[in-house]
Amino acid sequence: MSVDAVVFDIGNVLIEWQPERYYDRVIGESRRRVMFDTVDLHAMNDRVDRGENFRDVIYETADRYPDFRGEIRQWHDNWIEMASPAIPLSVRLLRQLRSKGVPVFALTNFGVESFAYAQTKYDFLSEFDRSYVSGHMKVIKPGAGIYAQLEADCDVAPERLLFADDRADNIEAAAARGWQTHLFEGPQGWAKRLVKAGLLSEEDAT
Repeated sequence: MSVDAVVFDIGNVLIEWQPERYYDRVIGESRRRVMFDTVDLHAMNDRVDRGENFRDVIYETADRYPDFRGEIRQWHDNWIEMASPAIPLSVRLLRQLRSKGVPVFALTNFGVESFAYAQTKYDFLSEFDRSYVSGHMKVIKPGAGIYAQLEADCDVAPERLLFADDRADNIEAAAARGWQTHLFEGPQGWAKRLVKAGLLSEEDAT
């Protein structure tokens, strides 16, 4: 089946997203483990990704856990350090696809304010033909609704979409709708998948 559009996840596909690594560096692994065991920080982040206010959610959570107030606030205040660096080969692949006239979409769990901030730091986040950002859509992957909204908007048949994401549950949800999928485990594997699909040459994918 040919591919009419390529869909990129962003976190850990185009930009590394490693909050644990950040906290290990700034507060030490042992305290980070205690904090993550005490506070469900990823559930907190899901609220932001569903469209709640970035700062309000994190500061409210921090106030509920005074022993970790300062550390939790860093999820907002130093967020860009957790969402870094860019993955250079993935960015090149995005740009090569666009140079070949292949429509490229983003489908990402991302907050409204945090995505706008990330766009000021990473110019390629403004280069998609269409961006489907969960915070604006009020639903997150792997919920069926986010995929359905993309399908309804983009006018591409599900079986002609090729989607890369680093999470198996997100991939499985897309595959269940008929999408072509790639579980992202590194940019080299993604490059090979794009070559196999006939979208890029070997030279383009390096």
